[in-house]
Amino acid sequence: MAKKESSFFNMVSTLFVVTLIAAGLLGSVYALTKEPIRLAELKKKNDAIKMVVPEFNNNASEEFYKVGIDGDSVSIYTATMDSVVVGVAVETFTNSGFSGLIKLMVGFAPDGTIIDVAVTKHAETPGLGDKMEIRKSDFHVQFQGKHPDDFKLMVVKDNGNVDAITASTISSRAYCEAVQRAYDAYISSQPKEN
Repeated sequence: MAKKESSFFNMVSTLFVVTLIAAGLLGSVYALTKEPIRLAELKKKNDAIKMVVPEFNNNASEEFYKVGIDGDSVSIYTATMDSVVVGVAVETFTNSGFSGLIKLMVGFAPDGTIIDVAVTKHAETPGLGDKMEIRKSDFHVQFQGKHPDDFKLMVVKDNGNVDAITASTISSRAYCEAVQRAYDAYISSQPKEN
């Protein structure tokens, strides 16, 4: 069998075929994994909502609206039991964490009292800032049952009411900032009384 002569056309056509096959395989993998990824993200969101509001029987994760705040937006999920509002979950964020972005789900009672707070995403230092997670410490407990109108959502070091996580003041400040953002969005989304 004779060896093919290397030419620019042969190299380009071979590269084109390899690229076409790789693109097809990549597209197929994307199509196969798109729905499972969406369902996993929806489950994670539903679990976070369930952690921060009382029991509800509507589909809160699909019944949401967005509120613009601080040049971005947060999602607000209303949880109802037999058409009566039992709580509101606000998916909030801050970019002020020690390692950047922190996302929280904050649950509010209809009067604005904090029910609970759950971390949904962060990249804080393991063993330090990650203690904001429910499964790693009781940091979130100090927010439960507190109303932001009389509970200053700042760490004690900044004249607030929140005891910071030891050696993680930056993460604690960011957490408080995200909770305050959630409260501000919740309040701004409520109908104004005349």
